[in-house]
Amino acid sequence: MHIIIVGAGMVGTQLARHLINERHDVALIEQNEERARHASNRLDCLVLNDEGNSLKTLEEAGIAKATALVCVTDSDELNMIICGLAESKYPGVLKIARVRNEDYLNFGNTGVKTLGIDHFVHPDVETARAVLNAVEHGALGDVLAFNDSPYELGAVDVRDQSVFAGMSVRDFRTVVKGETLLTLVERGEEALLPTGATTLLVGDRIHVLAHEKDMEKIFSLAGRPLKPLRKIGVVGGGRMGALIVEGLLGKGQRKKSLFSKIITYIQPRSFRNVVVIEKDYNLCKELSGRFPEALILNEDISDEGFVEEEGILDMDLIVTATENQELNMIAALYLKARGVERAVALVSGAGYATIARQLGIDVVVPMKSVVVDSILSHLLGGGIRGVHRIGEGSIEILELEVSASAHIAGKRLDQFPNSAGALVMQVSRGNDSFIPRGDYVFSPRDRIVLIVKRGAEIEIERLFGGPQ
Repeated sequence: MHIIIVGAGMVGTQLARHLINERHDVALIEQNEERARHASNRLDCLVLNDEGNSLKTLEEAGIAKATALVCVTDSDELNMIICGLAESKYPGVLKIARVRNEDYLNFGNTGVKTLGIDHFVHPDVETARAVLNAVEHGALGDVLAFNDSPYELGAVDVRDQSVFAGMSVRDFRTVVKGETLLTLVERGEEALLPTGATTLLVGDRIHVLAHEKDMEKIFSLAGRPLKPLRKIGVVGGGRMGALIVEGLLGKGQRKKSLFSKIITYIQPRSFRNVVVIEKDYNLCKELSGRFPEALILNEDISDEGFVEEEGILDMDLIVTATENQELNMIAALYLKARGVERAVALVSGAGYATIARQLGIDVVVPMKSVVVDSILSHLLGGGIRGVHRIGEGSIEILELEVSASAHIAGKRLDQFPNSAGALVMQVSRGNDSFIPRGDYVFSPRDRIVLIVKRGAEIEIERLFGGPQ
């Protein structure tokens, strides 16, 4: 595919790097000279230092042969204008725009073009959804849920007290009952697709596919028992923090909210108190009117005296959601050290997420990576419906649907080519979901979840797409 990306910020460059690694042809447009030079020095693709809202520039970038145009500049309006401009002459190109403004949150992915744009990506909403999903699962670790399936992929660190420490993968199922699959082991900077002989070590981060009813037990065996989250604190009352608070308080909080039309709310387990900590007085006043059920504290989380005086150390969970990722990490670690049971921290990208996890933060949400994954889910072909990258992006989880014309349709799982570097983890067929065996036959409309190594996307698209 030839893909044009407008905007060379962190999202644009991360997306470009991923697509280049997957052997796609990429052109990057950036107006800022320093950003453009930085991208040109680090990315093996065409980089144009020019304005994206110019048809001439888009044509220089190859819009006439492009499969998709992705606009991720810092301006919502500019992203939409560029897509609209391209639509006027090149309507066949897939167009994706990132937007943040509340006024544009009504522009959902309905399957109908709005302003010539095929898909809108809302970064704050995507991030808030990831946080709420983590809270729903007790903030024990990262849990990935799949559409229309009772199976989940849970990631948890193997601790000293874990029964998994020193255990071989072959013996894993003797301890974990039910239908489960140990799909991946992260060990330091290495990502392993385990065999039966792989031995799990203290410090490993394991990814286990299991039925949702069994996930709690798996976390407990790994040394992370589930405890009720009755008092939750949210640090930062800005746009992101407010979205998270709204999700925690449930649907009834703002029935006519623009946010509520997009977020799939996760019903609270046993929430009794939600506390918001925000240092901006005017913002606190706004939050008090908006969330009367929550306790709003006009305080600075970095003030040690405040932490002592307000008695916030009895919280079961702290979510740090300020615009300062370093503060998010430090506040989460400090409060955990003082006795707060669990912590969720927002950071910018996957690099900080790895550091934060190694430091002991329970769940880390890399905001830019969440946005890139969302864009990739709309961008890739071959029946791919969802993309979730793990760690630094060397391993990916792909959700896709088998089409009637797919090369793999009608073939058995044991005929799945090893050259694809992929493992079929789970299949949903109609209302049934299962972990497939070797005699499973790929059938049209089956919904498949794969774990693949970086660089396998083109092969996966070939196998699951139609004839070329």
